[in-house]
Amino acid sequence: MNDSNIVNRKKSILIIDDDISSLNLLSFFFKKLGYQTHIVSNALKTLDRAISTLPDLILLDIKMPDMDGFEVCRKLKKNEITRSIPVIFISVLGEVLDKVKAFSVGGVDYITKPFEFEEVQARVQSHLTIRDLQKRLQEQNIELKKEVEAKIAAEEELRHLNEELEQRVKERTMKLGIEQERSQKLLLNILPENIVERLKLSDEIITENFMDVSVLFADIVNYTEMSSDLSSSETVNLLNRIFTTFDELAEKYGLEKIKTIGDSYMLVGGLPEKLDDHFTAVAEMALDMQNSMSRLSKELGKTVQIRIGINSGPVTAGVIGKKKFIYDLWGDTVNTASRMESCGLAGDIQVTKETYTRLKDRYIFKKRSIIDIKGKGRMNTFLLRRRRQQVPEM
Repeated sequence: MNDSNIVNRKKSILIIDDDISSLNLLSFFFKKLGYQTHIVSNALKTLDRAISTLPDLILLDIKMPDMDGFEVCRKLKKNEITRSIPVIFISVLGEVLDKVKAFSVGGVDYITKPFEFEEVQARVQSHLTIRDLQKRLQEQNIELKKEVEAKIAAEEELRHLNEELEQRVKERTMKLGIEQERSQKLLLNILPENIVERLKLSDEIITENFMDVSVLFADIVNYTEMSSDLSSSETVNLLNRIFTTFDELAEKYGLEKIKTIGDSYMLVGGLPEKLDDHFTAVAEMALDMQNSMSRLSKELGKTVQIRIGINSGPVTAGVIGKKKFIYDLWGDTVNTASRMESCGLAGDIQVTKETYTRLKDRYIFKKRSIIDIKGKGRMNTFLLRRRRQQVPEM
């Protein structure tokens, strides 16, 4: 099979899920994109179906009654026929241990439900591209071996072959340099720079404890209802516009964006590079985020609000995954910051007492009544209103 056959052949995807509605929805989505799809609702039939269809990629749910996705993946990887087929897990399970287990049994990626179809599409295309490149490389190696074997019969032919190989090495080295530079840029878009450098030097798991940071969660209020009047492209464009603005603000204040989940946005101040006044930087960003939503509301002619939660304290940070890196945070500080957002008010910035204590001399706050916070009990919280006086730019 030559390169053009690999690229032009219609790709096939095997979708395994006991939820028929989810199964049909994913099948319809990928058929619309031009893929050939096969569906299996009974995990016990997965291996036979995979052998009979030989898909290019498998989307696999974890929670199924007859056999969980981890065991299904183990069986696929033990079988010589299906071993090389990439498996992407899609599950409601979002714990770190579930993700680690998914990669340990042979999965290449992990997507948490509910998911964005655009994200699923991007990840599927990425892994299909990687598989195509691997096939191409195997074919190129076979062709190169044939060339060498054919030309070693005579010294003159060998000399010409060496010259030819040297030229190829130069070209491939040049291409490798370009690809390495491209990979470096891509990594810097998803991981902090010092984390990227550490990953280059070691395969060890990267994890660090930070004793004092500020974590911010933001969520667009009633976004599902608001986006119901928009097309899928309009929905994505609106989210991209909002989150791009947030990314620019994070860079302005020296903060680290961690991730987006649907219409939620998470960032932190004070790591991986130390930032002494991280709480002020996060407060300034939160106020600017509110201002950006006000400007957007005027442009759209309808109200677009965000709900923001902030907490300060210790966290653990590290990199998850081996093939699809994710830099993430864990700890009670993170959980509480998330609760500040989810239990907050539309258009407001809710902070914990820990954050309020550090900011109260420079900002105006409104104290809320004591509220019940899931997993924390009754808590005093505060709503950040505005600056007391001009705060120097970060």
